[in-house]
Amino acid sequence: VQLVEPGGGLVQAGDSLRLSCAASGFAGSLMAWFRQAPGKEREFVASITWNGPYYGESVKGRFTISRHNAKNTVYLQMNSLKPEYTDVYYCAARQRAIFSSNLRDYDYWGQGTQVTVSS
Repeated sequence: VQLVEPGGGLVQAGDSLRLSCAASGFAGSLMAWFRQAPGKEREFVASITWNGPYYGESVKGRFTISRHNAKNTVYLQMNSLKPEYTDVYYCAARQRAIFSSNLRDYDYWGQGTQVTVSS
């Protein structure tokens, strides 16, 4: 299984950015995004599976997760970005199609992509 995350980059506060994660060799239905600041544990951002999306409290109403099943790709649309969203964002996948916000429940991880929001 390979999760590839192009995208990320430097944007200004208030801008929007879309991350993508292409999965190869993965047949499960649960995919998610986490983010991590230096010295901190990875924090759940959003996940999507057969029964819909779930969001972390810090991004509700601001981020949207979606999935293109034919491409086996998951997206994270981030709007009205603020400097506090500066982090490394990781794509994750779980074989069990049951929602979890616990990073230890995920089986596969992408390499991470840096998102920097300047003020």
